[in-house]
Amino acid sequence: MALYYRATRRAAAPDAAEFRGIMHYEIIGDPFPAVICQLASGEAMRTERGSMIWMSPNMNMETKGGGLGKMVGRMFSGEALFQNIYTANGNGMIAFGSSFPGKIIPLQITPGNDFVVQKAGFLAGEMGVDLSIHFNQRIGGAFFGGEGFIMQRLSGQGTAFVECDGALVEYDLAPGQQIVVDTGNVLGYSASVGMTINRVKGGMNMVFGGEGLFNTVLTGPGKVWLQTMPFSSFVNTIAGALPTSNS
Repeated sequence: MALYYRATRRAAAPDAAEFRGIMHYEIIGDPFPAVICQLASGEAMRTERGSMIWMSPNMNMETKGGGLGKMVGRMFSGEALFQNIYTANGNGMIAFGSSFPGKIIPLQITPGNDFVVQKAGFLAGEMGVDLSIHFNQRIGGAFFGGEGFIMQRLSGQGTAFVECDGALVEYDLAPGQQIVVDTGNVLGYSASVGMTINRVKGGMNMVFGGEGLFNTVLTGPGKVWLQTMPFSSFVNTIAGALPTSNS
């Protein structure tokens, strides 16, 4: 699975036959990015509720749940129960915006090369991209993994866009190579990467270290994507700075 940073700009007035089958997009804005997608007639994209920020008037919207199983999975993974599907009636344009300062990461999903992403990380994608729930299979992760226990799995084929909180750092782990990460800083990883939750060693470290009780250990082979400022850390920092009431 490849990670792409270069946006592809649409050529001037292409015909539908030339335009179809290629995801044309442009990522703009910093630190609040947006991705502008150009669609041929009949092409569609799915997105989470509230992600669309502008579009051409010939885009038709439908709100769908996709079945009870997928709706329950989205609920557990932190997404809305329903998704919006936008279909172009003639060549059209639609833009999706990030909900937090950072980056929008375009991913090319291909069969057999799935990508696991943090819950609420999915922004939008082509209809060929399937979004499903992904559980950490280790029992430690089930009870203590927090943000890392339930994640999202992107499979199928097509282009998907993922939100990254803060800056993005990428590692390509060799077989057996490991990296220890604070759970909230894990944006995602290729499905070949193993994930476990380990307890921080030492009573003093656990109580006074300020780094939490557990860390995420990612084991190669595969690519790992980390984010420098997860939304949860940002909220905790702001909450800690707010004055408390004496009443």
